[in-house]
Formats: sequence, structure tokens, C-alpha cells
Amino acid sequence: MDGQQRKAIQPGARVRVVRKEDQRAGVLTEGVVRRVLTKSPTHPHGIKVMLDDGVVGRVKEILTGEGETNGHD
Repeated sequence: MDGQQRKAIQPGARVRVVRKEDQRAGVLTEGVVRRVLTKSPTHPHGIKVMLDDGVVGRVKEILTGEGETNGHD
């Protein structure tokens, strides 16, 4: 599941985000959402969140289980 819909992302969700400095390389960072930072209901590049470890990035994938995605690998 992609991270363009704000309603699909809640604090506590496990996600993969791309940090601003990793956008060109496409490196994803996995973590648990602490706060949802984007106020609009959608964003074409992904909803911006802060993870539990303080990393800020845009959600590229919402994970459904232990390291698994919703079939969008």
C-alpha cells in the first residue's frame, strides 16, 4: 500500500519512508510512525511523517506485517 492517503497512516503504523537526503538514491528507511506531519488528505509524493527514532520522511510503503507489504514489493 502506498503512502499518498493521510487516512491510511496512523501513529503506531510500520512504514517505509524516504528521507529528503535519500530521495535521489531511493533509499527507504523502515520504522514506526510517531506523528503525521502532512495536514492535507493526500500528497502525490507521500505523506510526511516522523518516525519513533526522529527520522522525518515521506511514506512510500505501509507495511502490513513483519516486513511484508500488501503485494506491492
